[in-house]
Amino acid sequence: MSKCDASGRRLIALCGKGGVGKTAVTAMMAKVIIERGKTSKLLLIDADPASGLAGAVGVKVRRSMGQIREEIIKTAQSGRKEEISHLADKLDYMVLEALNEFDAFALLAMGRTETLGCFCPVNYLLRETIEKLSRSFDTILIDGEAGLEQINRQVMDSVETLIIVSDASMRGLQTAALINKMVQEEKVIQCRNLGLVFNRVQAGEELLRQSAQDIGIEVFGFIPLDDNVVHYDLVAKPIIDLPDSSPAIVAVRSIMEERELA
Repeated sequence: MSKCDASGRRLIALCGKGGVGKTAVTAMMAKVIIERGKTSKLLLIDADPASGLAGAVGVKVRRSMGQIREEIIKTAQSGRKEEISHLADKLDYMVLEALNEFDAFALLAMGRTETLGCFCPVNYLLRETIEKLSRSFDTILIDGEAGLEQINRQVMDSVETLIIVSDASMRGLQTAALINKMVQEEKVIQCRNLGLVFNRVQAGEELLRQSAQDIGIEVFGFIPLDDNVVHYDLVAKPIIDLPDSSPAIVAVRSIMEERELA
């Protein structure tokens, strides 16, 4: 069964402990989606404040949603009624300015925000605008951070498939267990399919599978430690340009085909 929402879109989000390679896996998934050619409109959302996805897919970002958020807050804090009244009219245009469009995909970077404090109305407004914009795309692939609140608060409150990326470490599994609890019990974000992908695996797949079973998470697959990925990271070469035969790409392709994500 195809993993799509009611509108026919695929909404896939990745999260997990910092340093496990979420961004690299997102870029590899984007490569597989593009090579399959089944979607003509792919939107990548970089929801990680570290903002590494642009480099991983070989593009540069002109403007981030964080910058737009700052502009909205500063305008609201200025108290000038004329400028504030124009914000609603300008919002769609401002978001489109942050939508970086390329031949094979579009990229929306959330970026960092400098203004401290809770600005829930602004976050809600931006999320609604992103949700509306995303309806123009067939597949939305979200590179998130460890927690799910940011995806829920700033991007979308539901996704079709949530992939937890972990390395072969106890800390990675502890983070996966926490995220699983946030989804299953706390309902921080709504998702239909939840699974774990182990990245940079060298050995011990059965032990990892058992560990995932112990915390109640289905294993979607394993991505091996790949010297090509290590080299591309070291020389700052886009991960999306990995050879089709690279072991990590082969593994990602297999996972996505099995789960009907591409």
